[in-house]
Amino acid sequence: MYKIEIVPRVLHFKQPAGTSRGVYNTRKVWYVQLSSTEHPERTGVGECAPLPKLSCDDVPNYEEVLNKACRQLEKEGTLQTDSLRNYPSILFGLETAIRHYETGSWALWNTPFSRGEAGIPINGLIWMGDYKKMFSQIEQKMQSGFRCIKLKIGAINFEDELELIRHIRSCFSAKEIELRVDANGAFSPNDAMEKLKRLAELELHSIEQPIRAGQWEQMAKLTATTPLPIALDEELIGCNTPAEKRKLLAAIHPQYIILKPSLHGAISGSEEWIAEAESQGIDWWVTSALESNIGLNAIAQWCATLNNPLPQGLGTGQLFNDNITMPLEIRKDCLWFCP
Repeated sequence: MYKIEIVPRVLHFKQPAGTSRGVYNTRKVWYVQLSSTEHPERTGVGECAPLPKLSCDDVPNYEEVLNKACRQLEKEGTLQTDSLRNYPSILFGLETAIRHYETGSWALWNTPFSRGEAGIPINGLIWMGDYKKMFSQIEQKMQSGFRCIKLKIGAINFEDELELIRHIRSCFSAKEIELRVDANGAFSPNDAMEKLKRLAELELHSIEQPIRAGQWEQMAKLTATTPLPIALDEELIGCNTPAEKRKLLAAIHPQYIILKPSLHGAISGSEEWIAEAESQGIDWWVTSALESNIGLNAIAQWCATLNNPLPQGLGTGQLFNDNITMPLEIRKDCLWFCP
């Protein structure tokens, strides 16, 4: 039978992380450490980390729910996925802890990535900030060899953001650098189409969440006529059953969806999103959500099983001063696992 220990930790960002929900300086995570009397030599570790004010399971009694789920797993010996649908970060932590325990290795699935034979192409992320700050980050990413760059927009003046993107385009064509932007719902439904047209002139790959989540009708109008492919991210949060997923995708029919396991249903729920999206002709890619290296490794290991050729939005493992050491490294624009 399993024995599970919950280990809470506060991680400290190397530099403040600007997001659509404000600026994070620290990050609270709960590690679940799974062991058993049958195999005392083995442990499995998973990361439970809801994002404040964003995750559907960012609830006041989170520790209580987590503790209950762990005790239930200890008692029953199997994970009750359905009962944890509304707690994707808990489900993700427990799913991946079991996987780690069963494989006895951080190489959670057997893939060219887990064997250290291939890297996963990723986008270089440019954090929200003033013009000068964002500009220097962009130059750094380009020098490192990134071929796909994702810019968070909506934090500074729109004209300044266009100017930044124009500058990149004056140096690098769309063939040389793929540009993605994430508006985090910053546009209003009234001016969104005008902004999409202006961004589309700069040959961008896609835009994430142009307007706030929850406005299905307005979002559907945008996806139907947009000159720039639209990707949904925050929109998917809280749609936790297969029926809700089908309904949302059929109603909005975006060009892409972006899957963050700890926000969008853990591994099992993200696989439901992928199956539904593909059945409706919608493309997708995978992204991490400010996890420490434990969560990042689990997402990367799973992502490598999916054989998606697009650059993925995986972190670089360099966010925190007090991260957990993991055999992950960045080479040019790829994340590698070094077994």
